[in-house]
Amino acid sequence: MTAPAALASLAAVSAAAPLASLAGVTAPAALAFLAAVVAVLAAWELVAAIEPTRAAARIGGVLAPLVRAGSEGRSPSAREQQRLTLVAAAALAAAGWLVGGAGGGVVAAIAGPSVAVAAVRTRRRRYAAELTAGAAGVARALADGVGAGHSIRGAVTEAAGGVPGAAGRELRRVAASFALGEPTDPALEQLRRRACSPAWDTMVAGILLQRDAGGDLAGLLRDLAASLEAADRTDRDARTATAQARFTAWLVLALPIGAAGLAELAAPGFVTRLAGEPVAAALVLGAVLLEAVAMVAIRHIARSVAR
Repeated sequence: MTAPAALASLAAVSAAAPLASLAGVTAPAALAFLAAVVAVLAAWELVAAIEPTRAAARIGGVLAPLVRAGSEGRSPSAREQQRLTLVAAAALAAAGWLVGGAGGGVVAAIAGPSVAVAAVRTRRRRYAAELTAGAAGVARALADGVGAGHSIRGAVTEAAGGVPGAAGRELRRVAASFALGEPTDPALEQLRRRACSPAWDTMVAGILLQRDAGGDLAGLLRDLAASLEAADRTDRDARTATAQARFTAWLVLALPIGAAGLAELAAPGFVTRLAGEPVAAALVLGAVLLEAVAMVAIRHIARSVAR
């Protein structure tokens, strides 16, 4: 119990004793009541000091699959996906209730499963993008290892400790499988499937073909690294050239949503009244559908530019 709370309790006790005698209540009974109140407050403060740690651990356990999707590229299991869906639905329901009342909470909660799936896919997509971006560095590191006289297994083991990011994590997984005695072909095939990227497909195919047909693997990997770096520069230039247009498009899409939120804050119940009018509800539904089509079109254009 904190010092201010203790002082406040003592002051309450000293002030309540005379009042209790005037009201016909004995002093011991009043003191016992106040002692019970202080005990409840102390217990509450103790619970408040202990529970945050447990709550943080529980929340961390529920969100762990989402974290792994971004740090390891793994998909959550069915049970983990259900937990993420429930957490997303509860959070959206609370936010919707604060903004739009009970109706807004129900509508927001319905979007919980979609939000959970989208969050996992977004983090996995970012992991895949990071893995693709690191392919050139991996190819150069493997070329250096092979050029130094290592076999491909030794080159992977040597490069695993020096490559950062997602590519380094994947190389360390392959090196660990090599250390356990797994053959080269299955380990590299699993790496290719996890990466799911043309750059990694080309790298693994080149390594396996060189082993069967022979040739300068170090030179092949260096040429591949140079090609991947040139392609990455081209993609960055394209994204830079279209960044302003893409931002403007997303901003225009967000304006109606922001306006609706401000209107609801200024006049609570605005969204509910708007949904209660058939004509207005039909117009809003049409606007939402058009915005959804625009979002899909913008994402398609952005991905086409990135490719």
